[in-house]
Amino acid sequence: MFLERFHCEKDGRVYISAAQASLFAKEVAGDFNPIHDPDARRFCVPGDLLFAVVLWRFGLSTNMTFHFRALLGKDVPLEFCEGADGTIQVCDQAGKVYLEVARSGDITTNKVFIEEFTLGYVAASGKNFPHTMKPLMESNGVMFNPDRPMVMYDSMTVTLDSLHAASPELELHNATLEANGKRGQVTLEYRLMSGDQALGTVSKRLVLGGLRPYCADAMADVVEQFYRLKARGVSYGTDIAST
Repeated sequence: MFLERFHCEKDGRVYISAAQASLFAKEVAGDFNPIHDPDARRFCVPGDLLFAVVLWRFGLSTNMTFHFRALLGKDVPLEFCEGADGTIQVCDQAGKVYLEVARSGDITTNKVFIEEFTLGYVAASGKNFPHTMKPLMESNGVMFNPDRPMVMYDSMTVTLDSLHAASPELELHNATLEANGKRGQVTLEYRLMSGDQALGTVSKRLVLGGLRPYCADAMADVVEQFYRLKARGVSYGTDIAST
């Protein structure tokens, strides 16, 4: 199970340390957003990691909608609760909800397919910046604050026609950005493919904060920093602090 190294369980609760979350972001998702650095002042756990843990614990349904309600910090004791209607909530002991999942339809608990789907999704998600986001912001004449980039998950929807296929991969087929003052909403639409076979669709919405007019030089600096951090690399052999 590839997720074992990125979270731990104690007394029925799930804990994610800053080191575990940061390693997942960099090594699995290719996400070098400074907000996932262990020593970041506003550190938060990647939404993709919560998404992956939910699928591993509850399975993958043909229809799922994930709503990210709040940013998650390090070492928070998490409870994964399933309601009578199948709704899943990830919350802390005080009842604060970080992720809410609605689901319906058939479900698979096939660990091989779930892992392949998760890794395929996270790999596609890791290409958001700079591959997709940079040209999208440039074409719309806006960008986030280069000193404090704010890009947050809002929601994602999975609609599958099949739960039985080999090596599923996501192909981006549409991306839009709607700017409204200093905030913007990005919608990314993917096709889930297994070879030439279409398995369904995945749609993801992101919220951008601190929007300002696009500046090519400032964006070039952000991209340069991204590749500089990526060049340092991280390996699965890196020590991860436990909770």
